[in-house]
Order: sequence, then C-alpha cells, then structure tokens
Amino acid sequence: MRSIHSVITVIKKKLSNQFIRNVGWLSISEIVYRALRLGLVVIIARFLTPNDYGLGAIVMTVREFSITFADVGISTKIIQAQEEELEDLCHSAYWLNWIVFLSLFVIQSIAAFPIAWFYKSPNIIVPIAVSGIAYLLWPLSSIHKNLIQRENRLKVIALTNSSQHIIGSILAVIFAVLGMGVWSFVLPSVLVVPLETLVYCKAHPWRSTRGFTTKNWSSILKFGYNILGVSLLRTLRNNLDYLLVGRFVGINELGIYFFGFNAGLGISLSFINAINSAILPHLCAVRSEFSKLKKSYFSSLKTICVTVVPFVLLQSSLAYIYVPIVFGQKWEPAIPIVVLICLSAIPRPFADAASQLLIAVGKPHLDLRWNVIFTIVFTIAILIGVHWQIIGVAASVLLVHLVFLPLFALWTTRSIFPKN
Repeated sequence: MRSIHSVITVIKKKLSNQFIRNVGWLSISEIVYRALRLGLVVIIARFLTPNDYGLGAIVMTVREFSITFADVGISTKIIQAQEEELEDLCHSAYWLNWIVFLSLFVIQSIAAFPIAWFYKSPNIIVPIAVSGIAYLLWPLSSIHKNLIQRENRLKVIALTNSSQHIIGSILAVIFAVLGMGVWSFVLPSVLVVPLETLVYCKAHPWRSTRGFTTKNWSSILKFGYNILGVSLLRTLRNNLDYLLVGRFVGINELGIYFFGFNAGLGISLSFINAINSAILPHLCAVRSEFSKLKKSYFSSLKTICVTVVPFVLLQSSLAYIYVPIVFGQKWEPAIPIVVLICLSAIPRPFADAASQLLIAVGKPHLDLRWNVIFTIVFTIAILIGVHWQIIGVAASVLLVHLVFLPLFALWTTRSIFPKN
C-alpha cells in the first residue's frame, strides 16, 4: 500500500508541474487541430474539384510564408525580456506589429499578381488578397497573446486555438458544400480572427497608452532576424518536399505523399508543437540560474521521451491496421509513407528543444546557422530521393532527420552544459 501511495504522490507531483500542464493543454489544442484538419481534407475533397484544391493549396502556401515573415522576433523578445524593460518593450512592439502586418498585407496583395501569372490562374488574385485581411486585425491582440505566453497561461491560448479550429472547420465544410470552391480555404481563416482578438484582449489587462514610437525597434529586430531566418528555413523545409514531388514525380503521387505525411506526422506533430511552444517560457523563467536551467531543460527532454517516443512507435507499428480501416482501402499504397514519415517525428522534438535552449540563453544566431546547414542537407536529400519516387522521398526525410537532428541536439546540449 505504501508503494502504491508513493507512486500516486509522484504522479500528482508531475501533473502539478507547470510545464507538464502547459504541454497538456497545448497537446489537446494541437490534437483538435490535426484531427479537424484530417477530417476536413476527407470531407471537402468530395465537394471540391482538383482545380479548387490546387488553388487552395497555393493560397495556403502563400499565407504560410507571409505569416512566417511576421515572426520578426517580437513574441520571443517579450517572453525573454527582463521585467524592468517589459513595459517599454511592449509599447514599442505594439507599433512595430502594426508596421509589419500592414506591410505584409500590402506585399501579399501585390504578390498575388505575379503568383497568378506563374500558375496561369488569374482567378487566384482576389483570394490571395482577401486571405491577408486577417493581418489587419492581429496587431490588436498580438502583445496580449505574447504576455499570456510569458506568464505561462497557455491554457488560454490552447482553448482559443481549439475554438478557432472548430469554428473554422465547420465554416470550411459549409462553404465547400455550398460550392464556393477555393473560398472554402480562404474565408474561414479570416472570419475566425475577431474571436481571437476579443479573447486575448479580455484575457490580459495590457493596453497601449502611448503614442507611436520606434524606441526599441532596433534591438527587437537585431534579436529577431535570427528567429525570422529560422522560421523561414523551417517553412521552406515544411513545403519543399511537396514542391519537389509535385514537380518531379507527379500530382497523383503528391496526393498520396501528402496524405501519408498528414496521416503519419499529423497527430505526432500535435505533441511536438505543444512541447515546442511550452519549452521556451519554461526555460526563460529560470535562465538566470544555471542549475535550474539545466534541470528544467533535461526535465523537458525526459517529458519528450515518455510522451512523444512511445506514441510515435505505437502509431507507426499500427499503420497497416488503422489506415485501411479509418481512411479506406484506396489509401493502402500510402502506408509505407505513413510509417517512414511517422518515424521521422522521433528526433524532431529533441532538436526543437535544443533550438529553444539556444534562444533562451540569447544565442539565436547559432540556431539560424544550424537551420541553414540542415536546410541545405535536407534539399540535397530530397533531390536524391525523388529518383526513387515518393518512397525514396519519404526514406530521405527519415534518414536526414534520424542522422542530423540528434547530432544538433547533442552538440547544443554539450555546448550550453559542458561536462566538468
């Protein structure tokens, strides 16, 4: 009885940990998102033409790159900032957000014309421009969201994200059933933004009480250009295999690969993204005390080991069973892709944790250098892999991640926490 009581006490202690709770809330949010996204792909595919789906993919890719450019390091700087500089920093960042998002809206609207010319689809111009309307609302609540992250109240963010995903998915299905084509991809993401704005403004009391200022912009941008570079490289890697498969292998094969990627990595990414979002504020809170920083970092790695790794192994081992049952017999050719891509998820959170550690200790430039190297290696691997069709691409993705991500995580850990 005493041993059972001890086990229960340990479990309660673990669950009371702020980091574990944050990971839990964000994991739930990510699972909701991935599940809805997967279901959305299946449902709207029945109502949209291949042309609609292709145009939607273009809009989503353009929007993803635009959002990446918005990550100039403001959120990370606010999370990492010392308490005495926080108020000034927030007011400066508030106005910088307006400049960044307004510029992105204008640039994306102008870029819609050459993009339409490149794809020979003039009807894509207006959807690309309209998808950028969300940028005009985000500055109203971005600082509030960053402060909520800083305070480790990630439950608010998780619940808001889940609500947006649910409402957006319902709207996308409705628009698809109504035959609105590419607008099924565009309008939901715009219409749910007011909800996010209202929730975050209500959840945090911060308000901008000062006029326009450029104070601290240089320090934010100097700190953030490394963050931006990493984000751009990550976005490029996330879309590079799709682009190369579609160009060198074929559209049908791209469809199978895309399905395999989402079915294999989609749910696993729920845990990975949740942990990635929770680690930075967790580390920044103790970065001034080396021993606590080290303890928190290795505690995060242990959490990854006991959550992500077993789940990924279980998911990949059951792929031959659940894919035909859940998705249908027609997706059986994608099962090897599901397994390979799924296994590539194992080293990802360890490398992400190492990246967050570098940012927490003020060395984002090292993270940028690593991402440049890894993107080059990843590109070469994919170009080699396409010679063996989509199975070759999936195998290349797995091999590159299994070899290089652990090396980066090990190097970072030993650099920050050298053995005595």
